[in-house]
Amino acid sequence: MFSLSSITGISLESAGLVALADLKTISRRTALTGTASPLDILALAPGIHTQQSADEQNGGELPICGAMTTGYVFRVENQAMVHYLQRVGKTGCLTGVTVGVKEDANLAADVFLRRNEIISTACYLAACSLTILVVVLLGIIRDWWAIGIIATLMVARLINVVIIRRRAQKGWKGAPEPGVKGDLLVLLSQDRWIRIRGLVDDIKAVTAGQWLRDMTPIEDSLSSFASLLVFIAAALAGNSSTIGSLLTGALLLISVGLLGLCNMTMSEFRMYNRYVYVSERPKKYGRRLEMVNELIEETDRHDWAVGMGLILAKSREEKQAAQAKSDMYIVGTILDRTE
Repeated sequence: MFSLSSITGISLESAGLVALADLKTISRRTALTGTASPLDILALAPGIHTQQSADEQNGGELPICGAMTTGYVFRVENQAMVHYLQRVGKTGCLTGVTVGVKEDANLAADVFLRRNEIISTACYLAACSLTILVVVLLGIIRDWWAIGIIATLMVARLINVVIIRRRAQKGWKGAPEPGVKGDLLVLLSQDRWIRIRGLVDDIKAVTAGQWLRDMTPIEDSLSSFASLLVFIAAALAGNSSTIGSLLTGALLLISVGLLGLCNMTMSEFRMYNRYVYVSERPKKYGRRLEMVNELIEETDRHDWAVGMGLILAKSREEKQAAQAKSDMYIVGTILDRTE
């Protein structure tokens, strides 16, 4: 059995500084899940103090999109949704995503989602279980300083989880349109094009309105206090034993790796009981106009493309007039021949 003096000749007094690393793993998971889970309290990783900045994962981008069913043009205001679209989009390609419940997915997509969900869930539960294991080991060697440091980090995590859950409450999503199907084209930076399909109410839930509301003064104070707790934990880490510091540092490093793998394998975006998943693989186009013309022919309207600045209204009308004139000429020629 190991004890406080099991490792000699090694100093790990600064192991607690790992908690201060400005990593985005926790805030990125918050953006992918749309909220925070009570179980997150056990998932300790560097970057606990950055969770409230989860709404910055989109890099400030709010892309323009057009409703190909109505012609209206607007922007995707949900930062978490934009972050997901940035993940699945590829330059020069049109990627199709569907909004709804998972049962709506086709068989191939459903199998892919289930496989990735199992991997993601396993990594997340492993990160939570690792915290319990480390606390038990620290209790065995009676390193109360190390246990206190982990407890401090858990309190900081608890405060952030409560604030995120309060901020992520569903707010204004526009007027309900039950049973109406939607079809949006989103233009992301770096020439990434996304087609979103599903029921209009489901699409509104993940694209419209505000995701994380602004913090109240009390919530802002509590968030600052939680960040301060992380710094306090790092400052007190030097009081732990060598074994305690090693276990604490290993906990933070392994947990951030597991959470990173969890984020990487998540193939769907969740919010307000809706699921967003890739239903059509990226389709590459040589020119953007090729993609636009293909969608115009499919939807049989071009007002959305004009509103998004993808084509010129005049040139489109001239093209249609020329096509109509050509069709009339062909019909006239056929009639002359029959006579």
